[in-house]
Amino acid sequence: MQTVDVHCAGEIGRVITGGVLNIPGATMAEKLHHMNTVDDSLRRWLCSEPRSAPAGSFCLLVPACDPAADVGLIILQPDQAHAMSGSNAMCATTALLETGMIPMVEPQSVVTFDTAAGLVKATATCEGGKVTRVTLDMPPSFVAKQDAVIDTPEWGAVRYDLCFGGVFYALVDVDQIGLTIAPENARQLAMIGVDLRGRIAAQEAAPHPTTPALNGLAYVMFRADEPDGQLRTCTTLRPGRADRSPCGTGSNSNMAARAARGRVKPGDVVVSRSIIGGEFQTEFVAETTVGPYPATRNRVSGQCWIYGLSQIGMDPTDPFPQGFTLSDTWGG
Repeated sequence: MQTVDVHCAGEIGRVITGGVLNIPGATMAEKLHHMNTVDDSLRRWLCSEPRSAPAGSFCLLVPACDPAADVGLIILQPDQAHAMSGSNAMCATTALLETGMIPMVEPQSVVTFDTAAGLVKATATCEGGKVTRVTLDMPPSFVAKQDAVIDTPEWGAVRYDLCFGGVFYALVDVDQIGLTIAPENARQLAMIGVDLRGRIAAQEAAPHPTTPALNGLAYVMFRADEPDGQLRTCTTLRPGRADRSPCGTGSNSNMAARAARGRVKPGDVVVSRSIIGGEFQTEFVAETTVGPYPATRNRVSGQCWIYGLSQIGMDPTDPFPQGFTLSDTWGG
């Protein structure tokens, strides 16, 4: 198996460019469902030790099911396969164009991904053979529940917005747990966020109104308003780490939450900053609906860098064909 190894504002997205057969399913939602409920072996083999580490994802490229798309995209992470990720879609775009798998056109190239959350158009700004920015037309985002509450013995009643931005998020104002979004708090934020996600998921099914394969809470994202009116974020990922990037699907979700409170209007741009200071820009493009929910159409943009090329294989005598995880580095 061949990968192009990329990072987006520090978040690793290893793009699988060869060596994987197609996944069963007539749609990307069916392929995602297959990977999460029928055969999870590829994800486990790739995303666990000794072939991987807690930080980062694999971008699985498959033939598109929708003829309007160039390629299908599924995100493989240590917890499960996911429908969509902004940082990983940016990594995939950069890898496809900079390696020539899709011809680069300057000053702009367009790559359209087929995902379980719908078509995602990536517009890459290109100069001198390099992708200098990727702008994603994201899936519509919406607020399913505003100011929902989970009762906790540690922090009392914790409020959250249940939002969809490609996957489901519980957006939590970080001051409720007495922390700030800063590098020195990364481990505490990660462990608390994963713990809260488990508690919320136990009482919140997070059903998607049109696509059952998208059901279920993926992440808790902590958020805080910056002094300049922009947004500081920290998405927490199972089994226990903090997203290094500002998080594209989370930024998409946050725009829906701001729109629901009347804080933004079409044309507004919000900058999301990660725990290590990387930035994404999110533009509120238009209002729409998803099922019964008012929704927002947004564009999220950032930059990626290729840092390596890998070839991954497995000796048939390898004692860890499904990999393993240990709590010393993986958290819970």
